[in-house]
Amino acid sequence: MKIKKEPDLEEKLKILSDAAKYDVACTSSGVDRKGEKGSLGNSRACGICHSFAADGRCISLLKVLLTNHCIYDCKYCINRRSNQRIRTSFTPEELCTITIEFYKRNYIEGLFLSSGVIKNPTYTMELMYRTLFLLRTRYHFRGYIHAKAVPGAAPEIIQEIGYLADRMSVNMELPTRESLQLLAPGKSHQAILRPMGQIRQQIQDYRLSIGKTASMERHFGNQYLAGNIFSSSGEKSRLAEAFTGTLPGGSRGASEAAVTGPAPSPVPIGGKAPSPKDSHRPFAPAGQSTQMIIGATPENDYQLLKVTQALYQQYDLKRVFFSAYIPLNEDRDLPALDTAPPLLREHRLYQADWLLRYYGFQADDLLSPSRPDFNIFLDPKCDWALRHLELFPIEISTASYQELLKVPGIGNKSAWRILQARRCGRLDFSSLKTMGVVLKRAQYFITCHGKMRYHIPVEEDFITRQLTQNEKSSLWELEHPRTYRQLSLFDDHFLEAAPTVEDSRKILTGQL
Repeated sequence: MKIKKEPDLEEKLKILSDAAKYDVACTSSGVDRKGEKGSLGNSRACGICHSFAADGRCISLLKVLLTNHCIYDCKYCINRRSNQRIRTSFTPEELCTITIEFYKRNYIEGLFLSSGVIKNPTYTMELMYRTLFLLRTRYHFRGYIHAKAVPGAAPEIIQEIGYLADRMSVNMELPTRESLQLLAPGKSHQAILRPMGQIRQQIQDYRLSIGKTASMERHFGNQYLAGNIFSSSGEKSRLAEAFTGTLPGGSRGASEAAVTGPAPSPVPIGGKAPSPKDSHRPFAPAGQSTQMIIGATPENDYQLLKVTQALYQQYDLKRVFFSAYIPLNEDRDLPALDTAPPLLREHRLYQADWLLRYYGFQADDLLSPSRPDFNIFLDPKCDWALRHLELFPIEISTASYQELLKVPGIGNKSAWRILQARRCGRLDFSSLKTMGVVLKRAQYFITCHGKMRYHIPVEEDFITRQLTQNEKSSLWELEHPRTYRQLSLFDDHFLEAAPTVEDSRKILTGQL
């Protein structure tokens, strides 16, 4: 008789870290916290690197599941109830031990904790709470912690975890109600959005209690997105439409309550009202984020971008992450197992997300119902510029900051440098390149003192050919990789030549 034995700690780590690799976490810490005598570690706002191992794991965060047991049977999930997989769980003490030992050895800078749903959402979150509570109190760990909130859990336990974690996130999973009902019948958008609203509200309450503005403070972040959380009721109703059914044949119309959910209870675990001291404890000081799967359902880029914009406006998120669907399960409602993950589409959505947050674009500017998808051979900013050639060329010596941001190849920093430099002297194309302008794109859309860099016809077909002719081969490799791995802002293994210093600077600053 073969007796099944419990996996040891190393085996659990292999199973649960591999199961967590589909959660995206390419982000910086977003919070500063100094070390203290008698405590372990600290946190820096720029402390978490955007770096991934070959199998998709973030090498600077211990990215792991508390358990891969799950009561749900989501068709897209590798850990769904119906899959025959080895199931295991960490105890809170085991996970604390691994985190502390890895941190002492400088393997990691923090913890990214998610989980399958065991028994029920509240019970799962209680186990996560015990883990974080032990890390912060018994082990005095002051490093970075990112915790996933499980939809459907009691508001009290989510509130308590928010005081222990630096960042919280609730996975949006799929952008429309119909697609969620089709692939994850045990979940609902209302259950997902309710904790997002609670986290948003508690972050606002904390910031107001210490005399800051309610919205998150970012460098230019989200300042251009109209209709923030203090929008009029009419604006909120318009935003709510982004979360209703938009698939062909789907019904539309949803109340704001279905988006925001009822106001969460302020009472913490134990039924005790928070003390004045507790009200000034930081609640998720690095904000909240979410993740959406793309490619598993037939939503187009326009629908995805509209939902993304509404999430930023309504919930003041730090980031919306996109995860290209990798076929793992065989099901008639899912893409075939031999379907390549839409990595290039994911890349374009990330670029468009940057335009929403830092460049003043709206979803309706970039796409429309008549043109619902991005040109995969062009970045979204170039694609937009080619459809609005009536606005170009722009004169560098007189253009405003907002006009400069519309030019492909000119980012936030280079736009400010242009404004400062032209006060002191005459600008030419060589000086623009020194300031960080990517002339291989910008040269088609700008003039310096009335002259273009070359005699170039301002025609869509001609400029499109010039912008795409040198990129098609590398883009094809990106769309059809030999192995699948999560995209990183620092990936260079698809390039024919090593990136230059200028290219590396553009990657770091995110300028398009």
